[in-house]
Amino acid sequence: MADTLNRDILRLALPALGALIAEPMFLIIDSALVGHLGTTPLAGLGIASAVLQTIVGLMVFLAYSTTPAVARRFGSGDMRSAVSVGIDGMWLALGLGAILALIGYGATPFLVQLFGPTQAVAHQAEQYLGISMWGLPAMLIVFAATGLLRGMQNTLITLWIAGGGFALNALLNALFIYGFGWGIGGSAFGTVVAQWSMVVAYVLIAARLAQQHGASRRPQREGVRGSAKSGGWLFLRSLSLRIALLVTVAVVTGIGTDELAGYQVVFTIFSTAAFALDALAIAAQALVGKQLGVGDRRATQAVLRRLLSWGLWFGVIVGMVIGALSGVIGLLFTGDPALASLIQPALIVLAVSQPICAIVFVLDGILIGAGDVRYLAIAGALTLVPMVPALVLVSVTNPADAAGLAWVSVCFFGVYMIARLLTLGWRIRGTQWMNAPA
Repeated sequence: MADTLNRDILRLALPALGALIAEPMFLIIDSALVGHLGTTPLAGLGIASAVLQTIVGLMVFLAYSTTPAVARRFGSGDMRSAVSVGIDGMWLALGLGAILALIGYGATPFLVQLFGPTQAVAHQAEQYLGISMWGLPAMLIVFAATGLLRGMQNTLITLWIAGGGFALNALLNALFIYGFGWGIGGSAFGTVVAQWSMVVAYVLIAARLAQQHGASRRPQREGVRGSAKSGGWLFLRSLSLRIALLVTVAVVTGIGTDELAGYQVVFTIFSTAAFALDALAIAAQALVGKQLGVGDRRATQAVLRRLLSWGLWFGVIVGMVIGALSGVIGLLFTGDPALASLIQPALIVLAVSQPICAIVFVLDGILIGAGDVRYLAIAGALTLVPMVPALVLVSVTNPADAAGLAWVSVCFFGVYMIARLLTLGWRIRGTQWMNAPA
């Protein structure tokens, strides 16, 4: 049993790890290429990225609600229904993405000004964000299609598509930014093209699965409605996370442009580490959903215990890597020794927090896989209670330079993550979390 479970975790987590790392690599490539254009474009990218990740993060339920829904049907042997649920999620993603792209494009100047940037930084942010809005439908479709394949216990295909998208993104960004001289706008355009290329690949795969299992390729009203309803609580859960992120960026913006540029680098590393650690959460979603579909609670508990153990050690390893590289990460992104020195204390705070982050991500995946999304929404709101006052205190005292950036990092990577650990850890002490409906 133990060996089989280990193999299942590795079979799902390793390809998911590669695919998840490839996703923030889009942002890393953007940050590295734009960073060499100067501090102002990098600061503009920081604001634009915060807005984009907020919008996309709020829609992540398209993957997180699709994965367990598909997995439960897969576990029960209803392959036709499993594929149909996934395809309905993709149609829902297309509709939501189109609406958000239109609204977001028109609201770009307003969204940027919410952060109170200088005129030069605002210009860079608006240029990147306006172009990137047209990639929103693609990003959301990729979310839903990824959820379909994860639920079908297949993360290998998502790895190949994510890797191909990353390679194309890097090539196009370098060409458009430096070859064509388009600056920060070239970075956004290259990413949009890469995202839609990934959609083409997923649509072809979904069509093949539909033909293989006799599922409809057209949207089913009940299926789309069900996907939207089940994702409502996850939307609220994600909303609390995005509020935490936005408040953090707003506080850093008030400290200064250099600190905002530095936080963009720190947060990029956090996002990369989070996606890497989230590979275990993806395995948790798929395996818990499958076992609950089979009706085996004992196996579900075994998945919980094993993944928590893996998460702790994985977090320690990731933290050691970040800590060891904390002195050179800033140089790799910008080539600026002053910025590298500015962000090193914040990176050390990030490194120390990684074991906590890893356990939080695993617990999050376990409860998502079980469909316990109502509790996740409530817990998400509770975690803001200690974190927001901590950030307000930093804003009032207004520490500058490396100290300011470090204290902001303590608020997010420390206070906020510990609050999430406590609320999620409390839930899994009993068995109530396994009683949520499919």
